[in-house]
Amino acid sequence: MFRMWGKLWINNRMIQDTTIEIDNYHLSRTSMVFQALDEICYQFDLSKPIWLDSNIAEFQRVSKTRFTQDNFIEQISFDSLEIQIIEE
Repeated sequence: MFRMWGKLWINNRMIQDTTIEIDNYHLSRTSMVFQALDEICYQFDLSKPIWLDSNIAEFQRVSKTRFTQDNFIEQISFDSLEIQIIEE
């Protein structure tokens, strides 16, 4: 089972979180990441963030990254959106 944890942060405090589970093993890991991120953004009522090179490198290294205002086109009301793969 593929699980991703999404968290919204303001002033180093988590204000909202959700966990997305995907059981479709026919998808690639990259497809599951994008599908889970889409669901997290839908639940938090956010536009999809833009993946910068630093986000891609960090996510490949530690399966975790943070999206800040630089990753969003519209103004956000939080400091960062953090996503993390939960391994079992």
